[in-house]
Amino acid sequence: MHYSKEDIAKAREMDLLTYLACFEPDNLKQVSANVYSTVEHDSLMINNGKWCWFSRGIGGRTALDYLIKVKGLRFPDAVARIIGNPTDPLPLSIRPPPETPKIFIMPEVASNPSRAFQYLVGRGIDPEIVQWCIDHRLIFETAKHGNVLFIGYDQDGNPKYGAVRSTTDSFKGDVKGSDKRFSFKIVNAQSPRTVHVFEAAIDLLSYATLEKQFGEKWLKRSYLSLAGIGSGKSIPKALEQFLKDYPEISYINLHLDNDEPGRIAAKNIKEALGSRYKFRDNPPPFGKDFNDFLLHKNEKAKQPKTIRR
Repeated sequence: MHYSKEDIAKAREMDLLTYLACFEPDNLKQVSANVYSTVEHDSLMINNGKWCWFSRGIGGRTALDYLIKVKGLRFPDAVARIIGNPTDPLPLSIRPPPETPKIFIMPEVASNPSRAFQYLVGRGIDPEIVQWCIDHRLIFETAKHGNVLFIGYDQDGNPKYGAVRSTTDSFKGDVKGSDKRFSFKIVNAQSPRTVHVFEAAIDLLSYATLEKQFGEKWLKRSYLSLAGIGSGKSIPKALEQFLKDYPEISYINLHLDNDEPGRIAAKNIKEALGSRYKFRDNPPPFGKDFNDFLLHKNEKAKQPKTIRR
């Protein structure tokens, strides 16, 4: 069947979210407030009018793109799937509700962060690096429980994210109202070209400590923690925002965990962004994360060296 230019234009206007909601509702699932996925391919994410199939490194905007690239239909068949009977009006586009702005409330902090300091030093972090972060209001100690508090700021210097880690047990979590787009980071260059990326703040600080131990100028580097990788199926919000805030970035050093989720996340990030950036996948050479490796290295350094006769 041949369709007019007007019918084809109408077919091109339909976004994927609208198509799935109308024609494949059982294949549509909501991942978060503004993000959707398909049941058939859980690494195919729909967000802000665009879609990307991260495991395959392909994407687009329209339902036509989806039907051709994902379903394998020829163009006329894809148009026919959307248009159906040309006399029937196309459904109105469906847009997810706008995301409610998050309001970050800074917890009450202790005047003397000695517990937080001792905890981080006990995790192998260099004392000078910990103190630098305290002096620059990146690390605090909560007044209520004496937990470590890692703070992330937006480009205007407003606190937008807080990660809490207990100094006495395994508890960790985010402060209410935290926006993961602005997670904990250390950036000193005006226009950084390279960024080192980690899953957690402690891994970031561990790597900076290793840099210092190897005689590198750790403050010349730019570091970003992702506040977790989520499902690992999409580009983490923190990395997406960082690349937007620092458009001069051309090189991304991934230091994600040396486990299956970390390896999958690194692979998906490279596939999604590989055409625009150069990558180096550099997981820790020992242990699950860079804090494991730092503690292992520090422990080995304490052991007496055997002298061969």
